Amino acid sequence: MDSQRRFLLSHFFVLCLSGLLSLTNLDALALELSRGADVDPLKLRLRTRVEVFKGSGQWEEANVDAELKPQETAIIICDMWDRHWCAGATRRVGILAEKINPLLVRARSKGIQIIHAPSDTMEYYRDYPQRRRLAEIEKIQPIQGLGLKDPPLPIDDSDGGCDSPGDTPHKAWMREHPAIDIVFEDVISDNGLEIYSLLRQKGIKVVMICGVHTNMCVLGRSFAIRQMVNWGMRCILIRDLTDAMYDPKDRPYVSHLQGTELVIEHIEKYWCPSTTSVDLMATLESK
Repeated sequence: MDSQRRFLLSHFFVLCLSGLLSLTNLDALALELSRGADVDPLKLRLRTRVEVFKGSGQWEEANVDAELKPQETAIIICDMWDRHWCAGATRRVGILAEKINPLLVRARSKGIQIIHAPSDTMEYYRDYPQRRRLAEIEKIQPIQGLGLKDPPLPIDDSDGGCDSPGDTPHKAWMREHPAIDIVFEDVISDNGLEIYSLLRQKGIKVVMICGVHTNMCVLGRSFAIRQMVNWGMRCILIRDLTDAMYDPKDRPYVSHLQGTELVIEHIEKYWCPSTTSVDLMATLESK
């Protein structure tokens, strides 16, 4: 830990003990701590899809090497609830949560902003400082959107996409999955304008997104890929930390894993590139 962060932490504890830490000071300190020490750019390989011959419908995988500044990067965890109405989804989310948390630990250490976005659970987090920080943030209205439209998805999820027979939609969740830690410098919101305002205020230009479900919330929430890309943010999907709501009994009649891969390819074609948590962790640990 660098000397500046040690000073800020010691200042924080003194203020806590003296009872002099106001919400305003708390927020300011959180932002300073989240910036972290100056570090070298993260070198990351991104995967995308290109239609080499326009109009041919033939897409080829392409890889691009990118450099990301940690202080200009955020990770959004989308709808990783403690429980889903679909038993199969609940099981897969639990596996993903165990994989996501170690990545967040390392990302924080490099100054990457962590944003928890478990939709429809803000009442649970009402008194969390990480939630109040965004609930009270000064709103920044986005510039006029790019107007990008989403072609039809390659899978049929019209019945909800659940692969657990007999499960029916209802609100089963209360909070984010407990295997994912929320620490002091993180923030919590399910509101796209709040999150966009934070990104603009902190000078964040790149948003990495993980969580569920790839064909639904990861694309469609107000804080997720479609909206953020249309607002001019550069998005990257962490493709091995996501999962689709897809039942193999529906079109195109492939396995659940293949259905998720088809949605990832769709995102790479029309919305943003992807990377893997393995590659991201490797570059985070190399500095």
